[in-house]
Amino acid sequence: MRTLKLLKTLLVCLFAIWACKSQEKAQNKPNIIFILADDLGWQDVGFMGSKWFETPNLDALASESMVFSDAYMYPTCSPSRAALLTGKQSFRTDVYNVPVLEKGNNQDNIFSRWTVGLEHTMYAEPLKKAGYKSTHIGKWHVVGPNPEEEANYPFEQHLKQPTSGNFDWLAHHNSADIQRYYPVGKGFDKNVGGSWWGDPARGYNKGYKSESGGYKAPFKNPYIEDKKEDEWLTDRLTDETIHFIKQNKKGPFFVNLHYYAPHRPIVPRNEAWLKNFMTKQGDSITGQGLKNREEAAGYATMIASIDANIKRIFDYLDQAGLRENTIVIFTSDNGFNGLTSKSNALRGAKGMVYEGGIRVPAFVNWKGKIDSGVSETPISGMDYFPTFLDLAHVKNYSGDLDGKSLLPLYKKEPFEERPLFWHLASTYRNPPCSVIRKGDWKLIQFLNDGKIELYNLKTDLKESKNLASKNSEVATQLVNELTAWRKDNKVPLPPASVLQF
Repeated sequence: MRTLKLLKTLLVCLFAIWACKSQEKAQNKPNIIFILADDLGWQDVGFMGSKWFETPNLDALASESMVFSDAYMYPTCSPSRAALLTGKQSFRTDVYNVPVLEKGNNQDNIFSRWTVGLEHTMYAEPLKKAGYKSTHIGKWHVVGPNPEEEANYPFEQHLKQPTSGNFDWLAHHNSADIQRYYPVGKGFDKNVGGSWWGDPARGYNKGYKSESGGYKAPFKNPYIEDKKEDEWLTDRLTDETIHFIKQNKKGPFFVNLHYYAPHRPIVPRNEAWLKNFMTKQGDSITGQGLKNREEAAGYATMIASIDANIKRIFDYLDQAGLRENTIVIFTSDNGFNGLTSKSNALRGAKGMVYEGGIRVPAFVNWKGKIDSGVSETPISGMDYFPTFLDLAHVKNYSGDLDGKSLLPLYKKEPFEERPLFWHLASTYRNPPCSVIRKGDWKLIQFLNDGKIELYNLKTDLKESKNLASKNSEVATQLVNELTAWRKDNKVPLPPASVLQF
């Protein structure tokens, strides 16, 4: 009997040790909040130089965060989100542009898919296996309104979308077959607000001309249940974020918060904020607030709303004692829309492969774990997937990833810089092209005629001087590297391309 009691005591002790170890292991995995704004430009925030837009909370957070001055995405949301969620280049998912924006014919272009195929793993799936509870909140936009139409690829014409206010697609999208392409089908435990929609105005017959624009309640988003207290979409998505964190604060949790704002249509948050920006002097340095004043002022109130709501999230993390074990990443999906903002420091805007279209604001905040400062190391949206794997201690992921974990940069450990590549095989605001950024140099090669542009971003961030002829040796070297990258990866070219690879 005495031996039996000793054995029971030993088993209880061993179980307690195992439980403590398991809890310690879970606590070592940080909670992750990834916040993505929509169409927020590189200088649309104070911490990147804006004096006209007002982002006091983001600026304060940035001062205690690692800020990335050279953070990049694709020039439009569809390829950015596909690359972000899969960690893969656009040519692997066939998502090069927003399909409805594409122009031209099927010889000069390879038209884009809308739906990311089921064969592509998204980051929520390995995180789920690692023990994370996760939610997607907000814009999804990596499933098309008619996924079946995308079976015969490449397409003869670019894909189209239903008219605003049309919900004929909804019943089919709620089916088990189509939900496989939705957040819950791709590893998230919950989806709030994510569908094929690129903007919230699609629920209204008048679309962009509706008073609400989808930002004022009722939102008419079939994946957001109406509540009596609803007023403003950005507020509601933040409410959902805080609610999810409260439910899962024992962790580890992952929040994929993709605000719809400040994407058009521009809907002022309130009259007081609008009046503030309507009467505020424009900024001659950035060029913000000087033209399209009403549109720009409304846009500014939407940015101010994001700023206020991100403060709410951090306030809750502080209140709940979660800051020290929660890493928060903030960035945008592409550059600013030229109708709503401006940056005199950069050439181009959303939809263009010049810096105004692809350079975005970004910071990472982890209290007590990541030192504040500015990193000038160029990073890509594809880097977040492998970063999440590292944070979650996932060592056995065998899928293909084109990004590189940023954890060494966060820890200020050695990080070997590498060239960044873009490949856009269809036309929106630029003809089809490939791009390489290596060190201070950036080269653009247009796919159909082979012409090149070369810029030194250190001396000419505005990309005003094409140095391809003057620095032919650098141009040749980068063209060769870009060509080798396409050849090695079997990157497809439009049928009309004059290039061999």
